[in-house]
Amino acid sequence: MTNLLLYQRIAQQLADDIRRGVYRPGERVPSVRKMSVQLGVSHATVLQAYANLEDQGMIRARPQSGFYVHHTPALTATTPDIAQVERPKQVTRSSIINQVLSESRREGLVPFGAAVPHVDYLPARALHQQLAKVTRFQSPRAFSYMFSPGFEPLRRQVAIRMRDAGVVVSPDEIIITHGCVDALQMSLRILTRPGDLIAAESPSYYGLLQLADLLGLKVIEIPCDPDTGLSIEALQLAASQWPIKALVLTARLSNPLGGSMPDARQKQLLKLATDFDIHIVEDDIYGELMFDVGSIKALKSNDLQGRVIYCSSFSKTLSPGVRIGWILPGRYREEVQRLQTFSTHSACSVTQMAVAAYLENGGYDRHLRYIRHEYRKNLSAFQLAVQRYFPEGTQMTRPNGGFILWISLPVRINTKELHLLALKRGISIAPGLIFSNTEQFNHCIRFNCGLPWTRETEQALKTLGELADELCRGSLTEH
Repeated sequence: MTNLLLYQRIAQQLADDIRRGVYRPGERVPSVRKMSVQLGVSHATVLQAYANLEDQGMIRARPQSGFYVHHTPALTATTPDIAQVERPKQVTRSSIINQVLSESRREGLVPFGAAVPHVDYLPARALHQQLAKVTRFQSPRAFSYMFSPGFEPLRRQVAIRMRDAGVVVSPDEIIITHGCVDALQMSLRILTRPGDLIAAESPSYYGLLQLADLLGLKVIEIPCDPDTGLSIEALQLAASQWPIKALVLTARLSNPLGGSMPDARQKQLLKLATDFDIHIVEDDIYGELMFDVGSIKALKSNDLQGRVIYCSSFSKTLSPGVRIGWILPGRYREEVQRLQTFSTHSACSVTQMAVAAYLENGGYDRHLRYIRHEYRKNLSAFQLAVQRYFPEGTQMTRPNGGFILWISLPVRINTKELHLLALKRGISIAPGLIFSNTEQFNHCIRFNCGLPWTRETEQALKTLGELADELCRGSLTEH
Protein backbone atom coordinates (compact mmCIF):
# COMPACT_ATOMS: atom_id res chain seq x y z
CA MET A 1 0.00 0.00 0.00
CA THR A 2 2.95 2.34 0.62
CA ASN A 3 3.75 2.27 -3.10
CA LEU A 4 0.29 3.54 -4.03
CA LEU A 5 -0.31 7.15 -4.92
CA LEU A 6 -2.09 9.28 -2.33
CA TYR A 7 -5.44 9.31 -4.14
CA GLN A 8 -5.24 5.50 -4.55
CA ARG A 9 -4.68 5.05 -0.82
CA ILE A 10 -7.70 7.23 -0.07
CA ALA A 11 -9.81 5.30 -2.56
CA GLN A 12 -8.68 1.98 -1.09
CA GLN A 13 -9.49 3.12 2.45
CA LEU A 14 -13.01 4.20 1.49
CA ALA A 15 -13.52 1.01 -0.55
CA ASP A 16 -12.63 -1.03 2.56
CA ASP A 17 -15.18 0.95 4.59
CA ILE A 18 -17.86 0.23 1.97
CA ARG A 19 -17.08 -3.50 1.94
CA ARG A 20 -17.23 -3.60 5.74
CA GLY A 21 -20.67 -2.05 5.67
CA VAL A 22 -19.66 1.30 7.22
CA TYR A 23 -21.40 2.91 4.24
CA ARG A 24 -24.23 0.84 2.80
CA PRO A 25 -25.76 0.84 -0.70
CA GLY A 26 -27.65 4.07 -1.26
CA GLU A 27 -25.93 5.96 1.59
CA ARG A 28 -23.90 9.11 1.06
CA VAL A 29 -20.15 9.00 1.60
CA PRO A 30 -18.34 12.02 3.14
CA SER A 31 -18.36 15.12 0.96
CA VAL A 32 -15.23 16.15 -0.92
CA ARG A 33 -14.83 19.12 1.42
CA LYS A 34 -15.20 17.03 4.58
CA MET A 35 -12.83 14.32 3.38
CA SER A 36 -10.31 16.99 2.35
CA VAL A 37 -10.35 18.51 5.84
CA GLN A 38 -10.25 15.13 7.61
CA LEU A 39 -7.25 13.88 5.67
CA GLY A 40 -5.47 17.16 5.15
CA VAL A 41 -5.33 16.79 1.38
CA SER A 42 -6.50 18.92 -1.53
CA HIS A 43 -9.99 18.81 -3.03
CA ALA A 44 -8.41 17.64 -6.28
CA THR A 45 -6.86 14.59 -4.58
CA VAL A 46 -10.19 13.58 -3.04
CA LEU A 47 -11.97 14.06 -6.38
CA GLN A 48 -9.39 11.86 -8.03
CA ALA A 49 -9.97 9.17 -5.39
CA TYR A 50 -13.73 9.37 -5.87
CA ALA A 51 -13.30 9.15 -9.63
CA ASN A 52 -11.28 5.98 -9.07
CA LEU A 53 -14.11 4.51 -7.00
CA GLU A 54 -16.62 5.48 -9.68
CA ASP A 55 -14.53 3.58 -12.22
CA GLN A 56 -14.76 0.52 -9.96
CA GLY A 57 -18.54 0.89 -9.79
CA MET A 58 -18.53 1.39 -6.03
CA ILE A 59 -19.94 4.94 -5.84
CA ARG A 60 -22.00 7.22 -8.07
CA ALA A 61 -22.19 11.01 -8.20
CA ARG A 62 -25.57 12.71 -7.90
CA PRO A 63 -25.74 16.26 -9.27
CA GLN A 64 -25.95 18.91 -6.55
CA SER A 65 -26.02 16.18 -3.89
CA GLY A 66 -22.69 14.38 -3.57
CA PHE A 67 -21.39 10.82 -3.90
CA TYR A 68 -23.37 7.72 -2.88
CA VAL A 69 -22.59 4.02 -2.52
CA HIS A 70 -23.83 2.34 -5.66
CA HIS A 71 -26.59 -0.29 -5.50
CA THR A 72 -24.49 -2.96 -7.14
CA PRO A 73 -25.99 -5.86 -9.08
CA ALA A 74 -24.51 -8.17 -6.44
CA LEU A 75 -27.09 -7.01 -3.93
CA THR A 76 -30.05 -6.94 -6.29
CA ALA A 77 -29.32 -9.86 -8.63
CA THR A 78 -31.83 -12.66 -8.93
CA THR A 79 -31.14 -15.55 -6.62
CA PRO A 80 -30.25 -19.04 -7.85
CA ASP A 81 -33.03 -21.23 -9.23
CA ILE A 82 -34.55 -23.66 -6.74
CA ALA A 83 -33.93 -27.35 -7.13
CA GLN A 84 -36.24 -29.72 -8.95
CA VAL A 85 -37.88 -32.66 -7.16
CA GLU A 86 -36.25 -35.98 -8.00
CA ARG A 87 -37.17 -39.51 -6.93
CA PRO A 88 -36.11 -40.83 -3.50
CA LYS A 89 -32.57 -42.20 -3.43
CA GLN A 90 -30.14 -43.99 -1.19
CA VAL A 91 -27.37 -41.52 -0.31
CA THR A 92 -24.36 -42.06 -2.56
CA ARG A 93 -22.30 -38.96 -1.77
CA SER A 94 -20.78 -39.87 1.61
CA SER A 95 -17.38 -40.84 0.21
CA ILE A 96 -17.19 -37.67 -1.88
CA ILE A 97 -18.25 -35.56 1.08
CA ASN A 98 -15.60 -37.18 3.27
CA GLN A 99 -12.97 -36.64 0.60
CA VAL A 100 -13.80 -32.94 0.19
CA LEU A 101 -13.88 -32.38 3.96
CA SER A 102 -10.58 -34.20 4.41
CA GLU A 103 -8.93 -32.10 1.70
CA SER A 104 -10.26 -28.89 3.24
CA ARG A 105 -8.95 -29.54 6.76
CA ARG A 106 -5.30 -28.94 5.97
CA GLU A 107 -3.53 -26.40 8.14
CA GLY A 108 -2.88 -22.96 6.72
CA LEU A 109 -5.79 -22.78 4.25
CA VAL A 110 -8.06 -19.75 3.97
CA PRO A 111 -11.18 -21.47 5.40
CA PHE A 112 -14.00 -20.38 3.09
CA GLY A 113 -15.34 -23.94 3.09
CA ALA A 114 -16.18 -24.74 6.72
CA ALA A 115 -19.21 -23.05 8.30
CA VAL A 116 -17.22 -22.29 11.44
CA PRO A 117 -16.98 -18.79 12.91
CA HIS A 118 -13.50 -17.33 13.33
CA VAL A 119 -12.16 -17.29 16.88
CA ASP A 120 -12.37 -13.47 16.86
CA TYR A 121 -16.17 -13.86 16.87
CA LEU A 122 -16.28 -16.26 19.81
CA PRO A 123 -16.26 -15.22 23.51
CA ALA A 124 -13.14 -17.30 24.10
CA ARG A 125 -11.81 -15.30 27.05
CA ALA A 126 -15.14 -15.32 28.91
CA LEU A 127 -15.56 -19.06 28.36
CA HIS A 128 -11.99 -19.69 29.48
CA GLN A 129 -12.64 -17.76 32.70
CA GLN A 130 -15.75 -19.81 33.43
CA LEU A 131 -13.93 -23.07 32.68
CA ALA A 132 -11.15 -22.05 35.08
CA LYS A 133 -13.66 -21.23 37.84
CA VAL A 134 -15.53 -24.49 37.38
CA THR A 135 -12.41 -26.64 37.47
CA ARG A 136 -11.06 -24.74 40.48
CA PHE A 137 -14.13 -24.44 42.68
CA GLN A 138 -16.35 -27.34 41.56
CA SER A 139 -13.79 -29.96 40.59
CA PRO A 140 -15.43 -33.03 42.21
CA ARG A 141 -18.61 -32.55 40.21
CA ALA A 142 -16.92 -31.13 37.11
CA PHE A 143 -14.76 -34.23 36.68
CA SER A 144 -17.54 -36.75 37.27
CA TYR A 145 -20.00 -38.23 34.79
CA MET A 146 -22.95 -36.05 33.78
CA PHE A 147 -26.00 -38.18 33.05
CA SER A 148 -29.01 -37.56 30.83
CA PRO A 149 -30.88 -35.17 30.67
CA GLY A 150 -27.89 -32.97 31.57
CA PHE A 151 -26.92 -30.18 33.98
CA GLU A 152 -30.09 -28.65 35.40
CA PRO A 153 -28.82 -25.02 35.59
CA LEU A 154 -27.85 -25.26 31.91
CA ARG A 155 -31.25 -26.65 30.97
CA ARG A 156 -32.81 -23.77 32.87
CA GLN A 157 -30.75 -21.25 30.88
CA VAL A 158 -31.66 -22.96 27.60
CA ALA A 159 -35.35 -22.76 28.57
CA ILE A 160 -34.90 -19.00 29.01
CA ARG A 161 -33.19 -18.74 25.59
CA MET A 162 -36.04 -20.64 23.96
CA ARG A 163 -38.44 -17.81 24.82
CA ASP A 164 -36.70 -15.71 22.16
CA ALA A 165 -37.51 -18.43 19.61
CA GLY A 166 -41.18 -18.27 20.63
CA VAL A 167 -41.04 -21.63 22.41
CA VAL A 168 -42.21 -21.94 26.03
CA VAL A 169 -40.72 -25.01 27.72
CA SER A 170 -39.64 -26.07 31.19
CA PRO A 171 -36.09 -27.25 31.97
CA ASP A 172 -37.48 -30.78 32.42
CA GLU A 173 -38.46 -30.88 28.73
CA ILE A 174 -34.88 -30.22 27.56
CA ILE A 175 -32.10 -32.77 27.09
CA ILE A 176 -28.51 -31.60 26.65
CA THR A 177 -26.64 -33.26 23.75
CA HIS A 178 -23.18 -33.42 22.14
CA GLY A 179 -23.97 -30.64 19.69
CA CYS A 180 -26.80 -30.43 17.18
CA VAL A 181 -25.85 -33.44 15.02
CA ASP A 182 -26.10 -35.68 18.08
CA ALA A 183 -29.64 -34.36 18.60
CA LEU A 184 -30.48 -34.94 14.93
CA GLN A 185 -29.20 -38.52 14.91
CA MET A 186 -31.16 -39.44 18.05
CA SER A 187 -34.29 -37.91 16.53
CA LEU A 188 -33.96 -39.94 13.33
CA ARG A 189 -33.09 -43.14 15.17
CA ILE A 190 -36.35 -42.82 17.09
CA LEU A 191 -38.55 -41.80 14.16
CA THR A 192 -37.22 -44.12 11.44
CA ARG A 193 -35.88 -47.57 10.64
CA PRO A 194 -33.34 -48.57 7.95
CA GLY A 195 -34.95 -48.38 4.52
CA ASP A 196 -37.40 -45.63 5.52
CA LEU A 197 -37.74 -42.43 3.50
CA ILE A 198 -37.04 -38.97 4.87
CA ALA A 199 -37.45 -35.59 3.17
CA ALA A 200 -34.72 -32.96 3.28
CA GLU A 201 -34.21 -29.45 1.97
CA SER A 202 -32.40 -29.10 -1.33
CA PRO A 203 -29.62 -28.04 -1.30
CA SER A 204 -29.15 -29.69 2.07
CA TYR A 205 -26.66 -29.67 4.93
CA TYR A 206 -24.13 -32.33 3.95
CA GLY A 207 -24.02 -33.69 7.52
CA LEU A 208 -27.65 -34.74 7.16
CA LEU A 209 -26.83 -36.68 3.99
CA GLN A 210 -24.01 -38.45 5.82
CA LEU A 211 -26.31 -39.22 8.73
CA ALA A 212 -28.99 -40.64 6.43
CA ASP A 213 -26.39 -42.89 4.84
CA LEU A 214 -25.21 -44.06 8.26
CA LEU A 215 -28.77 -44.92 9.31
CA GLY A 216 -29.64 -46.60 6.01
CA LEU A 217 -32.33 -44.08 5.07
CA LYS A 218 -33.49 -43.00 1.63
CA VAL A 219 -33.73 -39.27 0.96
CA ILE A 220 -36.05 -37.23 -1.22
CA GLU A 221 -34.85 -33.67 -1.74
CA ILE A 222 -37.45 -30.91 -1.58
CA PRO A 223 -36.57 -27.66 -3.37
CA CYS A 224 -36.15 -24.52 -1.29
CA ASP A 225 -36.55 -20.84 -2.03
CA PRO A 226 -33.60 -18.71 -0.84
CA ASP A 227 -36.05 -16.25 0.75
CA THR A 228 -38.97 -18.33 2.06
CA GLY A 229 -37.42 -21.72 2.67
CA LEU A 230 -38.78 -25.17 1.85
CA SER A 231 -41.39 -25.46 -0.92
CA ILE A 232 -44.58 -26.69 0.73
CA GLU A 233 -46.09 -27.32 -2.70
CA ALA A 234 -43.21 -29.62 -3.66
CA LEU A 235 -43.42 -31.43 -0.33
CA GLN A 236 -47.14 -32.04 -0.84
CA LEU A 237 -46.46 -33.47 -4.30
CA ALA A 238 -43.77 -35.77 -2.91
CA ALA A 239 -45.87 -36.86 0.10
CA SER A 240 -48.76 -37.80 -2.18
CA GLN A 241 -46.47 -40.22 -4.04
CA TRP A 242 -44.13 -41.66 -1.40
CA PRO A 243 -44.41 -42.62 2.30
CA ILE A 244 -42.28 -39.95 3.97
CA LYS A 245 -41.61 -40.85 7.61
CA ALA A 246 -39.87 -37.63 8.66
CA LEU A 247 -38.87 -34.22 7.35
CA VAL A 248 -35.64 -32.54 8.49
CA LEU A 249 -35.48 -28.82 7.89
CA THR A 250 -34.18 -25.50 9.16
CA ALA A 251 -36.98 -22.93 9.32
CA ARG A 252 -34.63 -20.05 10.23
CA LEU A 253 -31.49 -19.46 8.16
CA SER A 254 -31.19 -22.77 6.39
CA ASN A 255 -27.80 -24.21 5.51
CA PRO A 256 -26.63 -23.53 2.81
CA LEU A 257 -29.27 -21.24 1.24
CA GLY A 258 -29.92 -19.05 4.27
CA GLY A 259 -33.68 -18.95 3.68
CA SER A 260 -36.26 -18.51 6.46
CA MET A 261 -39.87 -19.65 6.47
CA PRO A 262 -42.44 -16.94 7.35
CA ASP A 263 -44.99 -17.65 10.06
CA ALA A 264 -47.89 -18.23 7.65
CA ARG A 265 -45.96 -20.82 5.66
CA GLN A 266 -44.82 -22.51 8.87
CA LYS A 267 -48.46 -23.06 9.76
CA GLN A 268 -49.20 -24.39 6.27
CA LEU A 269 -46.30 -26.82 6.62
CA LEU A 270 -47.52 -28.10 9.97
CA LYS A 271 -51.01 -28.68 8.57
CA LEU A 272 -49.54 -30.59 5.64
CA ALA A 273 -47.41 -32.67 8.02
CA THR A 274 -50.52 -33.51 10.01
CA ASP A 275 -52.49 -34.47 6.89
CA PHE A 276 -49.76 -36.88 5.77
CA ASP A 277 -48.62 -37.92 9.27
CA ILE A 278 -45.05 -36.69 8.74
CA HIS A 279 -42.88 -36.04 11.79
CA ILE A 280 -40.61 -32.99 11.61
CA VAL A 281 -37.10 -32.59 12.99
CA GLU A 282 -36.22 -28.89 13.20
CA ASP A 283 -32.53 -27.92 13.10
CA ASP A 284 -32.43 -24.35 14.47
CA ILE A 285 -28.68 -24.01 14.89
CA TYR A 286 -28.51 -20.58 13.17
CA GLY A 287 -31.73 -19.19 14.63
CA GLU A 288 -30.10 -16.78 17.08
CA LEU A 289 -28.15 -15.12 14.27
CA MET A 290 -31.18 -13.54 12.56
CA PHE A 291 -30.34 -9.88 11.91
CA ASP A 292 -33.93 -8.77 12.50
CA VAL A 293 -34.35 -10.35 15.91
CA GLY A 294 -37.83 -11.72 16.53
CA SER A 295 -38.98 -11.31 12.93
CA ILE A 296 -39.34 -15.08 12.45
CA LYS A 297 -39.83 -17.58 15.25
CA ALA A 298 -38.84 -21.22 15.32
CA LEU A 299 -41.18 -23.69 13.63
CA LYS A 300 -41.60 -25.31 17.05
CA SER A 301 -43.39 -22.15 18.24
CA ASN A 302 -46.34 -23.03 15.98
CA ASP A 303 -46.38 -26.73 16.88
CA LEU A 304 -49.64 -27.35 18.73
CA GLN A 305 -49.70 -31.13 18.31
CA GLY A 306 -46.19 -32.09 19.37
CA ARG A 307 -45.20 -33.04 15.82
CA VAL A 308 -41.84 -31.17 15.84
CA ILE A 309 -38.68 -32.39 17.55
CA TYR A 310 -36.52 -29.31 18.04
CA CYS A 311 -32.70 -29.46 17.89
CA SER A 312 -30.07 -26.75 18.30
CA SER A 313 -26.67 -25.94 19.80
CA PHE A 314 -24.25 -23.16 20.72
CA SER A 315 -21.74 -24.21 18.03
CA LYS A 316 -22.35 -21.17 15.78
CA THR A 317 -22.60 -18.59 18.57
CA LEU A 318 -20.38 -19.61 21.51
CA SER A 319 -17.93 -22.23 20.27
CA PRO A 320 -18.02 -25.35 18.10
CA GLY A 321 -15.49 -26.94 20.44
CA VAL A 322 -17.61 -27.00 23.59
CA ARG A 323 -20.03 -29.47 21.88
CA ILE A 324 -23.12 -28.28 23.75
CA GLY A 325 -26.46 -28.77 22.04
CA TRP A 326 -29.98 -29.64 23.11
CA ILE A 327 -33.15 -31.36 22.01
CA LEU A 328 -36.83 -30.88 22.83
CA PRO A 329 -38.05 -34.44 22.18
CA GLY A 330 -41.61 -33.97 23.45
CA ARG A 331 -43.41 -37.33 23.70
CA TYR A 332 -40.13 -39.12 22.87
CA ARG A 333 -38.31 -37.85 25.96
CA GLU A 334 -37.91 -41.25 27.63
CA GLU A 335 -36.69 -42.84 24.41
CA VAL A 336 -34.09 -40.12 23.86
CA GLN A 337 -32.87 -40.42 27.45
CA ARG A 338 -32.60 -44.20 27.07
CA LEU A 339 -30.60 -43.81 23.84
CA GLN A 340 -28.33 -41.24 25.43
CA THR A 341 -27.82 -43.18 28.67
CA PHE A 342 -26.51 -46.23 26.80
CA SER A 343 -24.30 -44.25 24.40
CA THR A 344 -22.88 -40.94 25.60
CA HIS A 345 -24.55 -40.38 29.01
CA SER A 346 -24.58 -36.62 28.32
CA ALA A 347 -22.26 -33.87 27.13
CA CYS A 348 -19.01 -33.13 28.98
CA SER A 349 -19.61 -32.11 32.61
CA VAL A 350 -17.02 -29.31 32.67
CA THR A 351 -18.29 -27.60 29.54
CA GLN A 352 -21.96 -27.90 30.57
CA MET A 353 -21.18 -26.20 33.87
CA ALA A 354 -19.01 -23.51 32.27
CA VAL A 355 -21.58 -22.64 29.60
CA ALA A 356 -24.32 -22.49 32.23
CA ALA A 357 -22.22 -20.05 34.28
CA TYR A 358 -21.50 -17.92 31.20
CA LEU A 359 -25.19 -17.70 30.31
CA GLU A 360 -26.13 -16.86 33.91
CA ASN A 361 -23.72 -13.91 33.91
CA GLY A 362 -25.75 -12.14 31.23
CA GLY A 363 -23.14 -11.39 28.57
CA TYR A 364 -24.59 -13.65 25.91
CA ASP A 365 -27.10 -11.18 24.45
CA ARG A 366 -24.41 -8.52 24.19
CA HIS A 367 -22.20 -11.03 22.41
CA LEU A 368 -25.02 -11.90 19.99
CA ARG A 369 -25.56 -8.22 19.14
CA TYR A 370 -21.86 -7.88 18.38
CA ILE A 371 -21.57 -10.89 16.07
CA ARG A 372 -24.82 -10.11 14.24
CA HIS A 373 -23.40 -6.67 13.48
CA GLU A 374 -20.08 -8.15 12.33
CA TYR A 375 -21.69 -10.84 10.17
CA ARG A 376 -23.95 -8.29 8.47
CA LYS A 377 -20.84 -6.27 7.52
CA ASN A 378 -18.99 -9.39 6.40
CA LEU A 379 -21.82 -10.58 4.16
CA SER A 380 -21.93 -7.17 2.50
CA ALA A 381 -18.18 -7.20 1.96
CA PHE A 382 -18.22 -10.71 0.47
CA GLN A 383 -21.15 -9.87 -1.81
CA LEU A 384 -19.42 -6.80 -3.17
CA ALA A 385 -16.17 -8.72 -3.70
CA VAL A 386 -17.93 -11.58 -5.50
CA GLN A 387 -19.65 -9.05 -7.74
CA ARG A 388 -16.32 -7.43 -8.52
CA TYR A 389 -14.10 -10.49 -9.03
CA PHE A 390 -16.28 -13.41 -10.17
CA PRO A 391 -17.39 -14.24 -13.73
CA GLU A 392 -20.34 -12.50 -15.33
CA GLY A 393 -23.55 -14.39 -14.61
CA THR A 394 -22.61 -15.25 -11.04
CA GLN A 395 -25.57 -15.11 -8.65
CA MET A 396 -25.79 -15.20 -4.87
CA THR A 397 -28.23 -15.40 -2.02
CA ARG A 398 -29.09 -12.49 0.29
CA PRO A 399 -29.53 -14.07 3.72
CA ASN A 400 -31.09 -12.09 6.56
CA GLY A 401 -28.71 -13.44 9.14
CA GLY A 402 -25.87 -15.81 9.84
CA PHE A 403 -22.58 -15.92 7.97
CA ILE A 404 -23.20 -18.29 5.04
CA LEU A 405 -23.39 -17.19 1.42
CA TRP A 406 -24.54 -19.50 -1.40
CA ILE A 407 -23.07 -18.65 -4.79
CA SER A 408 -24.19 -19.94 -8.17
CA LEU A 409 -21.55 -19.72 -10.89
CA PRO A 410 -22.19 -20.11 -14.63
CA VAL A 411 -23.27 -23.74 -15.16
CA ARG A 412 -20.22 -24.65 -17.26
CA ILE A 413 -18.02 -24.27 -14.16
CA ASN A 414 -17.59 -27.44 -12.12
CA THR A 415 -16.85 -26.30 -8.58
CA LYS A 416 -15.22 -29.65 -7.69
CA GLU A 417 -12.51 -28.63 -10.16
CA LEU A 418 -12.47 -25.14 -8.66
CA HIS A 419 -12.13 -26.70 -5.20
CA LEU A 420 -9.01 -28.65 -6.24
CA LEU A 421 -7.46 -25.64 -7.97
CA ALA A 422 -8.17 -23.43 -4.97
CA LEU A 423 -6.49 -25.90 -2.61
CA LYS A 424 -3.28 -25.49 -4.59
CA ARG A 425 -3.52 -21.74 -3.91
CA GLY A 426 -4.09 -22.26 -0.18
CA ILE A 427 -7.87 -21.72 -0.23
CA SER A 428 -10.63 -24.12 0.80
CA ILE A 429 -14.20 -23.91 -0.49
CA ALA A 430 -17.29 -26.09 -0.11
CA PRO A 431 -18.35 -27.17 -3.63
CA GLY A 432 -22.04 -27.57 -4.32
CA LEU A 433 -21.89 -31.31 -5.03
CA ILE A 434 -21.61 -32.12 -1.31
CA PHE A 435 -24.95 -30.43 -0.55
CA SER A 436 -27.09 -32.76 -2.63
CA ASN A 437 -27.45 -36.39 -3.62
CA THR A 438 -28.11 -35.12 -7.17
CA GLU A 439 -26.10 -33.25 -9.80
CA GLN A 440 -28.08 -30.02 -9.55
CA PHE A 441 -25.56 -27.88 -7.67
CA ASN A 442 -22.22 -28.82 -9.22
CA HIS A 443 -21.74 -25.18 -10.29
CA CYS A 444 -22.39 -23.75 -6.80
CA ILE A 445 -20.28 -22.89 -3.75
CA ARG A 446 -21.07 -22.27 -0.10
CA PHE A 447 -18.93 -19.54 1.45
CA ASN A 448 -18.11 -19.05 5.10
CA CYS A 449 -18.32 -15.29 5.75
CA GLY A 450 -17.62 -15.73 9.46
CA LEU A 451 -14.07 -14.49 8.89
CA PRO A 452 -12.64 -11.03 9.59
CA TRP A 453 -12.58 -8.96 6.40
CA THR A 454 -8.90 -8.34 5.67
CA ARG A 455 -6.74 -7.72 2.62
CA GLU A 456 -5.80 -11.41 2.72
CA THR A 457 -9.48 -12.38 2.67
CA GLU A 458 -10.15 -10.10 -0.28
CA GLN A 459 -7.08 -11.35 -2.13
CA ALA A 460 -8.22 -14.96 -1.66
CA LEU A 461 -11.63 -14.07 -3.09
CA LYS A 462 -9.96 -12.32 -6.00
CA THR A 463 -7.84 -15.42 -6.66
CA LEU A 464 -10.95 -17.61 -6.59
CA GLY A 465 -12.70 -15.28 -8.99
CA GLU A 466 -9.76 -15.43 -11.40
CA LEU A 467 -9.70 -19.24 -11.25
CA ALA A 468 -13.46 -19.39 -11.82
CA ASP A 469 -13.18 -17.00 -14.75
CA GLU A 470 -10.45 -19.10 -16.37
CA LEU A 471 -12.51 -22.27 -15.88
CA CYS A 472 -15.47 -20.46 -17.37
CA ARG A 473 -13.44 -19.62 -20.46
CA GLY A 474 -12.05 -23.15 -20.64
CA SER A 475 -8.45 -22.01 -20.39
CA LEU A 476 -7.62 -23.84 -17.17
CA THR A 477 -7.96 -27.35 -15.80
CA GLU A 478 -7.06 -28.89 -12.49
CA HIS A 479 -4.01 -30.48 -14.13
